[in-house]
Amino acid sequence: MRVSRPFLLIGGLYLITGMMIGSYMGASGDHRLAPVHAHINLLGFALMTIFGLLYYVFPQMEGGRLAQVHFWLHQAGSLALMLALWLMLSQRMPEATVGPVMPLIEAGLVLGTLTFLYNLWRSAR
Repeated sequence: MRVSRPFLLIGGLYLITGMMIGSYMGASGDHRLAPVHAHINLLGFALMTIFGLLYYVFPQMEGGRLAQVHFWLHQAGSLALMLALWLMLSQRMPEATVGPVMPLIEAGLVLGTLTFLYNLWRSAR
């Protein structure tokens, strides 16, 4: 599976989601979800778009298992982080419940990014 296209498409979905949250905050005056909005735009839109473009520019990176591992770690980590932040900041779940899983989610995102960097170093010469 080529990962450039899914990264770009999912990044676009995160952009729309981030814009909708931003519009909600602006219209309601309730800015409690500002960190969710920022993470959706950064991890969801910006990083996925950059990853998608780099995989497109360096197609030799897309064919291997490293690209798949990176794609799925970033997808799972981003979605889990957004959900955990939303649950915590919207007060649907207490911080004491959500907080302990955050380091695991973040570790998955870091591992995915390290996989990407290794793939870039190895393939894009």
